Amino acid sequence: MKALICNEPGRLSVIERPVPKRAEGEVLVRIRHVGICGTDFHIYAGKHPFLEYPRVMGHELSGTVEEAPATSALKAGDPVYIVPYLSCGTCHACRKGLTNACQNIQVLGVHCDGGMAEYVCVPEQNVIPTGDIALADAAMIEFLAIGAHGIKRGNIGNSDRVLITGAGPIGMSAIIFAKARGADVTVMDTRSDRLAFAIDRLGADASLYADDTAEAQVQGDGFDVVIDATGNAIPMQRGFNFLAHGARYVLLSVVRQDITFSDPEFHKREATLFASRNAQPDDFAEVVRQMQAGKVPTRALNTHVGRLEDGVQLFEDWSRPEAGVIKAILEV
Repeated sequence: MKALICNEPGRLSVIERPVPKRAEGEVLVRIRHVGICGTDFHIYAGKHPFLEYPRVMGHELSGTVEEAPATSALKAGDPVYIVPYLSCGTCHACRKGLTNACQNIQVLGVHCDGGMAEYVCVPEQNVIPTGDIALADAAMIEFLAIGAHGIKRGNIGNSDRVLITGAGPIGMSAIIFAKARGADVTVMDTRSDRLAFAIDRLGADASLYADDTAEAQVQGDGFDVVIDATGNAIPMQRGFNFLAHGARYVLLSVVRQDITFSDPEFHKREATLFASRNAQPDDFAEVVRQMQAGKVPTRALNTHVGRLEDGVQLFEDWSRPEAGVIKAILEV
């Protein structure tokens, strides 16, 4: 089978490798669509904190069942999406139901080889029927679940004023699910085109250009919830400036460096800081519900499509800001 592998930062190649053999309790999935995430671009650029090279990337996956256990409800040909978090089921976090924060987690395409390939084997519990959702759209469920999980972590409600910093795909997913809960949403970024998209296509209520005057432009007491989706330490630290008293700050981003903040300012606000990692089963279910309700503009989000075998050139092209990528999907 063909696979797209990142040999080292900045160097990809299409290789041939054997079709994986299904172990007991696993499903062999024929991959049809692979969403390219900011994580993949970070891997390509050598910026991901949890990775060793070489690595087959790809964790936003949909396809069809090729082979399943005899006892499985899944059968050959079934359209499915994949939950890419392989949890151990026995550690402290898993015993508490926090499989997204498993102490021994293996995320496809990060800790182990992923789905930028023609086939992948995964445990049966990680293979979910798509129902009436198209396979191309199903490849976007995972990144949307990241945003849904962050919104849940922030316990956002319809009385909250929310600031989402970073209008990339993860920030956009946070906008979608904050609006689904009835919140008033402001989005902040340095790209005017992304800010316009957030308002025109995602229903954000206001935008804030992330220049030196942003703090001064905020009216009132600040925001009840700030969601960082920038993937950059400097704006992550800056986000503390926008917290109202009693506010919550949710970090969807992860970076290699330490981040710092003013302890007196944080304490006087009695603010709360949350990490948000991966997603849980109910987050995936929430994405499916909102897709079925027509609340997720999948066609607008999926701006670029290409073939797996062209991935070497496409990664170079799509990693440039001027390409205007929101969500790119490789067809297999």
